[in-house]
Amino acid sequence: MNSRDEIKIGVYICHCGLNIAATVDVASVRDFVAGLPKVTVARDYKFMCSDPGQEMIRRDIKDYGLNRVVVASCSPLMHELTFQKTCEKAGLNRYLFQMANIREHCSWVHKDRIKATEKAKYLVAAAVSRVVNHEPLEPIQIKINPATLIVGGGVAGIQAALEISEAGYEVYLVEKEPSIGGRMAILDKTFPTLDCAACILTPKMVAVGSRPNIHLLSYSEVEEVSGSFGQFKIKVRRKPRYVDEKKCSGCGLCYSSCPAVCIPSRRVIKLGDRILKEIG
Repeated sequence: MNSRDEIKIGVYICHCGLNIAATVDVASVRDFVAGLPKVTVARDYKFMCSDPGQEMIRRDIKDYGLNRVVVASCSPLMHELTFQKTCEKAGLNRYLFQMANIREHCSWVHKDRIKATEKAKYLVAAAVSRVVNHEPLEPIQIKINPATLIVGGGVAGIQAALEISEAGYEVYLVEKEPSIGGRMAILDKTFPTLDCAACILTPKMVAVGSRPNIHLLSYSEVEEVSGSFGQFKIKVRRKPRYVDEKKCSGCGLCYSSCPAVCIPSRRVIKLGDRILKEIG
C-alpha cells in the first residue's frame, strides 16, 4: 500500500435481530455509508457475528481486496475479537479493523427512530474516518514487573493491597500520612449499617502490616513516575521520622520530652508576643 488512495474499506451493519433494527433504519445507514470516501462495499445482515455474517466479510476481503473493515453492531466487549479473528483468517491484519457500537450507544438508549438513525450514521462515519488511519501491528511479548503500587492507604487502598497480595503479588502501599486508615479511621460508625468503623478497619490494618508481600511506605509521597507499561520506575520520598524505627516500640514515652512539643515554635512565640502587646 503506497498511498491513502489505495485504501478499500468494507462496512457491515448488523441488525442484531431487532436489538438494532427496531430503532435504527439499518438500510438507510447502509446507503449513507456506501457514499463515504474510500468505502468499497457496504452491506447489512441480521447477525454479523454468525458464521454466514463472518463468511461474508472474509469473502469480500478476498473478492474486493479490502484492506480495512468496519462493523457497526454491538459492544466491542462482546465481539471485537470475533471480527478481528475473522479478518485474520482472510489474511488481513487484525488491527486494520474498527467497530462502531450502534446498539448500546444508539438503539438501546433512544426511542426516536429518525434521530437514532442519524446518530448511527455519525457513529459509523466516525469509525470509517478512524480506520483510514489504522496501521498494521503485531503482538509482542515483553517481560513485566508484576509488583503493584497503590497510592493512598485509606480503606480502598488497604483492601486493594490485601486482595492483590492474596493473589501472590508484591504490593507497595504508599501513604502520605504517618498511619494508614484514611478518613474511615476517624469515623465512629459506617453508613448505612452503622457498624463500628474501627471494628471493620483495624483487622485490615493489622493484616497489611503482617503480610510479607505488602511493603508499607507510610509518611511517604510519590515524587516521580518513569518507564513504560510493565516496567515503571517509581521514586518515593520518605519523610523524616526523627526516631530509629528498628528500636521504636511505639510506647509513646519519647513524646513527652520531644523538643517539638516542649519548646514552642518561633511562630507561637511571635503570636504570643503580639497578643501580649495588644493586651498591654
